[in-house]
Amino acid sequence: MYKLFFNLVFKRLDPEKAHHLAFFWIRLAASVPGLRNLVAAVLAPQDPKLRTKALGLDLPGPFGLAAGFDKNAVGIDGLTMLGFDYVEIGTVTAQAQPGNPTPRLFRLIEDRALINRMGFNNEGSAAVAARLAARPKASKAVVGVNIGKTKVVREAEAVADYVTSTERLARHADYFVVNVSSPNTPGLRNLQAVDQLRPLLSAVRQTLDAHTTGHVPLLVKIAPDLADADVDAVADLALELRLDGIIATNTTIGREGLRSDAAKVEGIGAGGLSGAPLKARANEVLERLYARTEGRITLVAVGGIETAEDAWQRILAGASLVQGYSAFIYEGPFWCRRVHRGLSSLLAASPYATLGDAVGAAARR
Repeated sequence: MYKLFFNLVFKRLDPEKAHHLAFFWIRLAASVPGLRNLVAAVLAPQDPKLRTKALGLDLPGPFGLAAGFDKNAVGIDGLTMLGFDYVEIGTVTAQAQPGNPTPRLFRLIEDRALINRMGFNNEGSAAVAARLAARPKASKAVVGVNIGKTKVVREAEAVADYVTSTERLARHADYFVVNVSSPNTPGLRNLQAVDQLRPLLSAVRQTLDAHTTGHVPLLVKIAPDLADADVDAVADLALELRLDGIIATNTTIGREGLRSDAAKVEGIGAGGLSGAPLKARANEVLERLYARTEGRITLVAVGGIETAEDAWQRILAGASLVQGYSAFIYEGPFWCRRVHRGLSSLLAASPYATLGDAVGAAARR
């Protein structure tokens, strides 16, 4: 049914307008308590065998929504209603910014992929912090906060920019992510270099500790386009600084192996590619990180995860948690339900008692 609706309606709409329309409906359904509970009962049934403990958090499962969908923390309850075990909001910057000119979001339907050059469009960390502070204290949703650099801020002032967002958002995050890997903010990926990344992560960690009473897990999100030696260097730095985790990976600037018309892809221009074509490289980076860290740090897999089998393979490769986004556009509201049911079946057919036992099993073999 959803695929028919996608072909008849969403496919004909500008992708960004379709996103706003779909997100409006999700938020509307979640605003009606009886309807929210009914939808959650259908789309978000919880298998206790999928409960996952990672980053010091107790989650109903390992499958979360990656950053980028809910940039301003406006629809967390609606997204958990659909079955996401946790929601990562953002990317949020210290200053509000409109992002890059439109059009800036494009579908590659033949590849089940997206290209975006959104440019961290968001309302700014002060507005997002106020919205998170106003959330009901009884909410059980697990919320990750993903922060990035304001576009107009120079690289030399990036640390202070990230610290400002951390000060505002620290108390409202179940975990915190430093994003230095989007290709759509000029100079941002330069911050992945260890000599720049070390002072940045150290400053964010110190700020988190200064503004919270408990330990807020800190992760860094890296690009799939890093050379293997640079992936190793980030892994070593994460261990050195005792980071809680690494998210692998963000979008890629590569365009290799696409089935979509080459002229169409060239006409779209710059931007980060996400979805199915990212699957192989994202998995390679994950495997390399797990081997380098020897399972001593929590790894979160994202990039090309479409099915329960995709999620299961990332878990076996070393991921404690998995995330998706692009496939949500193509699979629709029943996506989480299918992933959860598939994971339950795969776990039941495996030799592992829990998902935690399965983490890194392929690497250990």
